[in-house]
Amino acid sequence: MDVKYFEETDTLLIDFSDREIVETRDAGEDLFIELDGDGKIVSLTVERAGEPIEVSNLSYEWIPV
Repeated sequence: MDVKYFEETDTLLIDFSDREIVETRDAGEDLFIELDGDGKIVSLTVERAGEPIEVSNLSYEWIPV
């Protein structure tokens, strides 16, 4: 998983895999879901991410299953 924030465009990109994106779905205001050929989520894109999300404090924790 790779998380990138592009300050110049205020866009947050969360990549879950490097599979090829074949479809992008609009999942609401400023949220897009990118899918591979099998319908699995490849990435999420949040436009104007700085408004609803405090991106300066973004963190994650890996929890083993």
